[in-house]
Amino acid sequence: MTPKKILITGGAGFIGSHLAEKLLEKGEEVFVVDDLSTGSLENIKHLQQNQNFHFIEGSVLDEGLLSETIEKVDEVYHLAAAVGVRLILGKPLRSLLTNVKGTEIVLRKAEKKKTKVLITSTSEVCGKGDNVPFGEEDDRTYGSVYNDRWVYAFSKAVDEFLGLAYFREKQLPVTIVRLFNVIGPRQTGFYGMVAPTFVKQALKGEQITVFGDGEQGRCFADIEDVVGALTVLMETQKGVGQVINLGTDKEVSMNQLAETVKKLTESSSEIVHIPYEKAYPDGYEDFRHRIPNISKIKTLIGYQPKFTLEETLKKIINYSNEG
Repeated sequence: MTPKKILITGGAGFIGSHLAEKLLEKGEEVFVVDDLSTGSLENIKHLQQNQNFHFIEGSVLDEGLLSETIEKVDEVYHLAAAVGVRLILGKPLRSLLTNVKGTEIVLRKAEKKKTKVLITSTSEVCGKGDNVPFGEEDDRTYGSVYNDRWVYAFSKAVDEFLGLAYFREKQLPVTIVRLFNVIGPRQTGFYGMVAPTFVKQALKGEQITVFGDGEQGRCFADIEDVVGALTVLMETQKGVGQVINLGTDKEVSMNQLAETVKKLTESSSEIVHIPYEKAYPDGYEDFRHRIPNISKIKTLIGYQPKFTLEETLKKIINYSNEG
């Protein structure tokens, strides 16, 4: 069987590099476009010797590059996006352009040959409602446009609208996958990701810094579960023209996460609480709960998370120790 040619935008990032790894294991030919603004060559260095792997340093805003690359592939996983709370708050304009304009370029170029596109969205689009678990069709509430905290949520919501519009009006096969707190090896805490931050602090014997009162809850999905589901969703027509939640629905508080990391690392670190006003600019808003309803993906592809939080944290700890 001839290998499929597959493009991953943002493929040098945390999720993208694991996805590239998975697709290469399946025998596919993988093209990665990444401007390395948040991705890293370190994430893909172990793939560089594979003759089916091709890395192209460039931006999703480069129309010529995207046109040339999409022209020769069979599928597109569009992961490239501005990510992380700190980056969004620091560079909102870049975040908007990368997320919205980049997605529009990918869809427009893919439409020429009706190349299937899978867009990764985010739980951030669910806004600040508290009607959990969040379903794909739920209404949502956002904060003021004067608050840059909402730039990412707004821009990724527009990505979802764009994907659905290209499906409905242009008959482009598009699947939109809304990711909820994916964690695993190679994820960095530099942009505000909490699990690798806690692990790094615990291993160094530094204070484990929990923002707010620590009772805000999140559901952490293992990267292996997530990339496995992404490849299945790309292979099926069942999710085309739909938004699909992907993650786990097992909630843990930040206090519980900190305690678990401390226990697994056998760390002497002290767990301390930092008020939001000391960690972020004025007006920053967080969410008490972020739980996905994953009944749709279970029905569509029989998805069932395999890894527990402790198992995933152990993988992150082992990776951090090796590094």
